[in-house]
Amino acid sequence: MSEDSIKKDEELNSIDENQEDTDKVNQEVVDESIFLKTKISELENEIAELKDKFLRKAAEFENYKRRVENEQLNLIKYAAENFITRLLPVIDDFERSLQHVGSAKDINSVTEGVKLIYDKLMKLLDEQGVKKIEAIGKPFDVEYHEALMQRKAEGILPNTVLDEIQSGYIYKDRVIRHSKVIVSEDSHELSANDQTINPIESDNSD
Repeated sequence: MSEDSIKKDEELNSIDENQEDTDKVNQEVVDESIFLKTKISELENEIAELKDKFLRKAAEFENYKRRVENEQLNLIKYAAENFITRLLPVIDDFERSLQHVGSAKDINSVTEGVKLIYDKLMKLLDEQGVKKIEAIGKPFDVEYHEALMQRKAEGILPNTVLDEIQSGYIYKDRVIRHSKVIVSEDSHELSANDQTINPIESDNSD
């Protein structure tokens, strides 16, 4: 074999090897491309699933928020419903009493009936957290009492509640109406010309 033939064979072999390398690289690129496309498709599907889950959760939360808002509005709107329902029997008792007042021959029975209704109403208020402020005989307390008058009272400490003109009430821990009262005045501070009852200004309001 001549030297030229040998060179040609070597060149052909080199070309074949280069072609094989090129084919191998091309195949690797194709494989990598297929792998990347598969990954992209998987990620797109995963993103679509996550987006769908997010939208469903967002819709569920919106429905939950709307339901809670409606429940809160209903609680505010019908907050007094239970109390009113329990108050209706007391009103029924009053109506029945009014129907029999005209024909009643014994005023004591009428008074007793009204007292029973009053006690029933006060019990209902107490169950709702409404309590009457104790006033008569208690030391005057600006937190609970509103003094309208002062009156001389022998043997009683100054600023003691002598009488109650209008009852006061507490709802849970809040005063909703102060008791309007008459309080005792210090007898040592009264002169012979002082009046028995002196109106005074009050710092409280209803």
